[in-house]
Amino acid sequence: MRASPLLTICGLALSLGVGSAILPARSAEEPLGIALEGFPYPNPVFYLPLTRDGEAQRLAYMDVPASGSPNGRTALLLHGRNFPSSYWQSVIEALTAAGYRVVAPDQLGFGKSSKPVGPFGFDTLAADTVALLDSLGLPRVDVVAHSMGGMLAVRLARTAPERINSLVLEAPIGLEDYRFTVPPVPTERLLRIEGDVTADVYRQQLMTSYSLSLPDTAIAPFVSLRERVKGSGEYPRWLRSFVNSYQMIWGQPVVHEIPLVRAPTLFVMGGQDRNAPGRAFAPEALRARMGDNAAHAQALAARMPDGRTEVFSGIGHLVHMEAPSRFNATVLEFLNGH
Repeated sequence: MRASPLLTICGLALSLGVGSAILPARSAEEPLGIALEGFPYPNPVFYLPLTRDGEAQRLAYMDVPASGSPNGRTALLLHGRNFPSSYWQSVIEALTAAGYRVVAPDQLGFGKSSKPVGPFGFDTLAADTVALLDSLGLPRVDVVAHSMGGMLAVRLARTAPERINSLVLEAPIGLEDYRFTVPPVPTERLLRIEGDVTADVYRQQLMTSYSLSLPDTAIAPFVSLRERVKGSGEYPRWLRSFVNSYQMIWGQPVVHEIPLVRAPTLFVMGGQDRNAPGRAFAPEALRARMGDNAAHAQALAARMPDGRTEVFSGIGHLVHMEAPSRFNATVLEFLNGH
């Protein structure tokens, strides 16, 4: 089921009302709606009607046909928490040129999709993804997933293993159980913290938390998106949704399930990536132990029926943007081998 194409871009996703104390100063740039209306994606955007929390919702997605000779296969791209699915542009171009059809959704709560009011759950996101595949008549896909999308991909591979042909996990988070080092943080406290984040603070968070080898100009569009959304009258809903996604990451670990994934799996890790959600809330003595992501991936891959790891030295959390040619070549070699 498709609605008419629309051009726009995605972002970080969020939910219901917040207190007026969190309302931000307006950005100097033109505001955006919380579904990023008016911000162009690299490909047409379609919508699948869904229901969440008793409300009518829309799941946004790009569905891009092969530009090269079609090979009859479809790659499903699952985004991370802090970036729009438009950031897959170079990957989409490489995959479609190699004959793959590419489907790149914004999960509900993110980007151009609707912002549900309730808590997030990986099982629910996985069910939404299966509903999208069903609507497109796709019984089996290859999955490429980044960051938080890697956690979703693991849950999808566990709940619907028959739908997954192969799995690429790019710099996934969730390779450790954050509950063991990070205490629970009340949602209202998170709302205050995130509501106070300025453009400069957010830019610095991305550059340092993700150990990026990119210049900060490369992430300026994502910083701008977050700032422009603050001008929306529905910004409090967006903010709560974003915070709810953190609670999902913290409270719904998938690391214990990764060795049970049967699909052939490739971890593509940045050697510099030590991203660990919630590190700032952990006791100082435990923080240094968090985020040894490349080592975690190697250890987990060794425990899987068919897992392996590629580590890109000198690269941070955004592997497909920091080393696009190498990333695309590595992914295509893996997918074509399965």
